[in-house]
Amino acid sequence: MEKKTKKSKTVFRLLKYVFTIYKLQFFIVFVAIIISSLANVMGIQFIQSLIDNYIVPLIGNENPDFSSLLQAIASMGAIYLIGVIATYIYNRLMINISQGILNKIRTEMFEHMQTLPIGYFDSHSHGEVMSTYTNDVDTLRQALSQSIPQVFSAVVTMVTVLISMFTTNVYLTLVVIAMVIIMTFVSKYLGGNSSRYFVKQQEDLGKVNGYIEEMMEGQKVVKVFCHEEETKKKFDELNENLCDSGAKANTYANILMPCILNIGNLGYVLVAVIGGILSVNGILTIGNIAAFLQYVKAFTNPLGQVSQQMNFIVMALAGAERIFKLIDEKPEEDDGYVTLVNAKMENGKIVETEERTGLWAWKHPHQDGRITYARLRGRVTFDDVVFGYTDKKVVLHNISLEAKEGQKVSFVGATGAGKTTITNLINRFYDIQSGKIRYDGINIQKIKKADLRRSLGMVLQDTSLFTGTIKDNIRYSRPEASDEEVYEAAKLANADTFIKHLPQGYDTVITGNGEGLSQGQRQLLSIARAALDNAPVLILDEATSSIDTRTEKIVQDGMDKLMNGRTVFVIAHRLSTIRNSDLIMVLDQGRIIERGNHEELMAKKGMYYGLYTGAIEIE
Repeated sequence: MEKKTKKSKTVFRLLKYVFTIYKLQFFIVFVAIIISSLANVMGIQFIQSLIDNYIVPLIGNENPDFSSLLQAIASMGAIYLIGVIATYIYNRLMINISQGILNKIRTEMFEHMQTLPIGYFDSHSHGEVMSTYTNDVDTLRQALSQSIPQVFSAVVTMVTVLISMFTTNVYLTLVVIAMVIIMTFVSKYLGGNSSRYFVKQQEDLGKVNGYIEEMMEGQKVVKVFCHEEETKKKFDELNENLCDSGAKANTYANILMPCILNIGNLGYVLVAVIGGILSVNGILTIGNIAAFLQYVKAFTNPLGQVSQQMNFIVMALAGAERIFKLIDEKPEEDDGYVTLVNAKMENGKIVETEERTGLWAWKHPHQDGRITYARLRGRVTFDDVVFGYTDKKVVLHNISLEAKEGQKVSFVGATGAGKTTITNLINRFYDIQSGKIRYDGINIQKIKKADLRRSLGMVLQDTSLFTGTIKDNIRYSRPEASDEEVYEAAKLANADTFIKHLPQGYDTVITGNGEGLSQGQRQLLSIARAALDNAPVLILDEATSSIDTRTEKIVQDGMDKLMNGRTVFVIAHRLSTIRNSDLIMVLDQGRIIERGNHEELMAKKGMYYGLYTGAIEIE
């Protein structure tokens, strides 16, 4: 019952797109389908008239007059032409309607995806999400452009043919209805099983795509650890499930049409035999029988088409459910009202300005209508913060810390200790369970997320580059930046030298996340991007952990220039890079167990001392 209700909601939601955007076009489609179906029925009725009114009277006539016959044929040709034109019109319009709807759905999906929290992408594989954009959207396209018009046309044809059959002969019509009842039971059994397996096939296809995407990203790791055989086994298992569900779905689907047609042929024979008997007894004319036999074909063939197309419609509805599930995912909540603005000083006061001055201020509206401005200084405090990705598993326990303006604060500890989680909380990628995080004395939950993140520059261990020129990738942080500003940012990050040695320099096009560039070069571009953004607070998440020592010196020099004058949060495995930190936090299992600068922590001879001297290894 719940599944039926869910499918009904999906259908009504799809219809909403049709009637909201394409009401007039769909009405024309509706009329064109009716005209096309009526033309077919009139063509069958013409057979009866042709035989009884034109051919039979001419038999044995020594001076036959074909003028009236030719006029009737010409009239029928005109009707068929109208039917062909109507068929072309509704098929052409349905292509436009389906593509327009899919365009809107894809746009809604992508726009909504931009509003989803990081947690959604942490819990859904990229392959599964991509499968929604490709496979599910494609099944919906096929249903909208082909299956639904065919089903609608078939239903209209069957209704008009059924009425014509009843007006011709009731007894023969009852024979056809008996055959149709048998067809319906067969169709329900075979079609139901086929639909079930087609839905499972789409689910299995999403899993296969997700796994392939993971393996493509991790191919180096697979080869390094000689994991090819295990990878193949896992793929074979997923692929076998897809093969099994696909085979069963197509087996039932392929059996369905022949069964329907053969039952229809049986009905055709029965109608011919019974019709012959009625004709001998003078109840039916030869024209009646010829026309009725065509009615049988015109009635049973659409029924087979409906049964076959229902599989694609059910599959499309399953795909639409997954599409709408993504669209209905709860967007990232943002109840902040404090914004970040460009500012300048006038008569000792902070004044908001449109132009980029390098001075930032928090614009704070109050309930009494006042608006106050506070200079962004980059002071971040954690006050007894507790956080867990789920309520059952707490990751950070009672974290309290203070990063003062211009300080370099570093986090060290084993993998899973909570270092990256702390920086994710500063960005508000996740919200805390209890405690307070303040930015320049303002609770970050009061700051609009976009403005909060605009004040934070990030250089991550895993760089993300996009298809485009080197210049475009650096400019990603500030699209309005001039070429000169891009060049200056690259020089600051020590990226200018290697960029100039590329074939087209800054106009060199890179693809596939920077294929052809070394890890160090990609990292330098990431630093240049952050330098161009010129955010007052900087987060460096193990930015040098995956590059060699020589390249690290170049990258570190670029980062040192970037860190100058900013509040900086650093996560590092190489402790040599954080010796000059103003404050070092040592985390263990989500708790800060030591804090201080390098000299203070070395003097304590605790965990940091063990890590630095090598007595304890960072896992």
